[in-house]
Amino acid sequence: MHMPLPDTQDLVLIGGGHTHALVLRMWGMTPLPGVRITVINPGPTAPYSGMLPGHLAGHYDRAALDIDLVKLARFAGARVVQGSVTGIDVQAKQVHVPGRPPIAYDYASIDIGIHSRMPALPGFAEHAVPVKPLAPFASAWESYRTGTGPASVAVIGGGVAGCEIALAFAHALGQRGRAARITVLERDSALTALRKPAARKLRAAMAAYGIDLIEGAQVARIEDGRVVLQDQTIEAGFICGAAGTRPHPWVADLALAQTDGFINVDKHLLTSDPAIFAVGDCAHMTDQPRPKAGVYAVRQAPILLHNLRAALSGKGAMKPYTAQEDYLKLVSLGGKRALVDRYGVALSGAWLWQWKNHIDQKFMDQFRHLPQMATPALPADHAAGMIEAIGPKPMCGGCGSKLGQGALARAISCVTATRDDVVTLPGDDAAYLKTGGARQVMTTDHLRAMVLDPVVMTRITALHALGDIWAMGADPQAATVNLILPPQSRALAERQMAEIMATAQEVMAEAGAQIVGGHSTLGAELTIGFTLTGLCAREPISLSGAKPGDALILTKPIGSGVVMAAEMAGRARGEWVEAALSLMCQPQGPAARLLAEAHAMTDVTGFGLLGHLRNICRASGVGARLDLSEIPLMPGALPLSEQGIRSTIYPDNRAALPDLPESRVNDLLFDPQTAGGLLAAVPGDAHALLDTLTASGFDAAIIGQITANPDQIDVV
Repeated sequence: MHMPLPDTQDLVLIGGGHTHALVLRMWGMTPLPGVRITVINPGPTAPYSGMLPGHLAGHYDRAALDIDLVKLARFAGARVVQGSVTGIDVQAKQVHVPGRPPIAYDYASIDIGIHSRMPALPGFAEHAVPVKPLAPFASAWESYRTGTGPASVAVIGGGVAGCEIALAFAHALGQRGRAARITVLERDSALTALRKPAARKLRAAMAAYGIDLIEGAQVARIEDGRVVLQDQTIEAGFICGAAGTRPHPWVADLALAQTDGFINVDKHLLTSDPAIFAVGDCAHMTDQPRPKAGVYAVRQAPILLHNLRAALSGKGAMKPYTAQEDYLKLVSLGGKRALVDRYGVALSGAWLWQWKNHIDQKFMDQFRHLPQMATPALPADHAAGMIEAIGPKPMCGGCGSKLGQGALARAISCVTATRDDVVTLPGDDAAYLKTGGARQVMTTDHLRAMVLDPVVMTRITALHALGDIWAMGADPQAATVNLILPPQSRALAERQMAEIMATAQEVMAEAGAQIVGGHSTLGAELTIGFTLTGLCAREPISLSGAKPGDALILTKPIGSGVVMAAEMAGRARGEWVEAALSLMCQPQGPAARLLAEAHAMTDVTGFGLLGHLRNICRASGVGARLDLSEIPLMPGALPLSEQGIRSTIYPDNRAALPDLPESRVNDLLFDPQTAGGLLAAVPGDAHALLDTLTASGFDAAIIGQITANPDQIDVV
């Protein structure tokens, strides 16, 4: 058996800035075997600042600005950790992200950009929006832009960025027919970064839009709807800050040499710590200081890639980065016009906006259209049936990789209970044991990894296994852990094991269970499993108690199989993946307690919603009617289903109910769920129960009713 090459080095990229995004793209095309990459970013996307003025003006939609880090990381073979770094322990070589164990590294790189918050300015945090970070700023502007009536805007900061943003605001409000007063406030002289001819043209463009530029403005404080200067007050319904560039506060606590809060780097982009690089606006190039501009970040990418590979492989010399003395400045002028400033030449016009748009779109197209890397060819001679066994796409992870219901039923058909203390409940989620008068349930489950982050995968797997206990109305008791770790060095295995066990302990403790042991081994890929017991205060809730007239309640949306299958293929948007993972990480224990009076209950997992409903109907001798319009779907599930995306196990699930007409919505009823919600047949006032569930934070719904027609499921 040929095992994959082991990982021996951990590379952690802190931040999804332009340099790191380009490094990930290049890495995906020529990876360095043996390196495990982690990307840490607050969200699933990273905005491209070059297109922000165009978005504010209304030329681009919001999605056009975003680099999808989830897709990019999948292409590069990297794991994505969504969170904000709060510190780096350079002695222990660990990165700290709240809510998870420390992330160890052999080498790290920092590309977190800057921000424009003004904490020292009274009232700014309460009544103004910083231009950076870009994502919340763009959202705040969109809410204001789409309003009605006269508008008033104040931009604090009269640099090129502030004036460019003000022009975008003016154009956007004018397009909506809103009378607007826009004021730019600059403490010193405005537009000093431009040469005089270009500055004159930019001032003229602002004057044409009626934008007031106040220089020497000393802002005293910001109040609700106004900016108070030392000598006047500016009324403004929308106030933003674009003044200066500020390092993120946590950087100041790093044990790294700094200049004014920016991380010092040498010609090789190395910090004062030989294991940490820094690039982009958060870095200060000590031997060749330059202003903060995206062009430097872009040109640093190939140098950073080379130097990372040299460090991680221990081979070859590092390359120096040489920053150009001057760079092309292309400034948007509100409408589809732009200004260029280079070598003392200043030009403006519509054709320059077209040029700028071409440059920006070309940059973003690198990430929108990632190259398709060739898959290894099969040997010329191979056993019959290999092509069919491999299938047309990679095997899904999670429940999508499991055997179908039919194959599983045939395999265990010979299994029967022969002990008096083992109660046979055919098809139920967990075994029912009577020991010394105690009512105990037991289950085991394991999942093939579908995400590279072992912390997220552990949480999902633990909750997936706990679902069997909760579905029986039991309280989790004890757990053992079974791990197959992918090939890696002993040091990396210890790191991964530490992350997994810390997460498992946290999830089980929250559920009221205790980890009592387990086993581990190295294998072909990460697989996580749990064996669990639970205790019932009364008879367990089984599949066989549903009665005609019972309402069917589902406690989670469906669609995780489709979303994660699309993620593996690089076709799911990052925010869809984030939403699916967030739902899979939602514990169902509190919901199970609210559903304690259910006549029958199960967790919706590998067989899909219809497969698990069919199990209830068969065990209870009843039928069901599903209201398709009431079934909640995960974000992205329907459009991905409409594209024909399917999980590996889908055909087996579909074969269980061949008479249901095919449609993209119907097909989601057979979608395998990982760590899915509970499906309960409940008596009485289901709407009151539903209100309690939704008030407790569950995206639950009444999706149908139990009927008296045995083994008949109608979808309407």
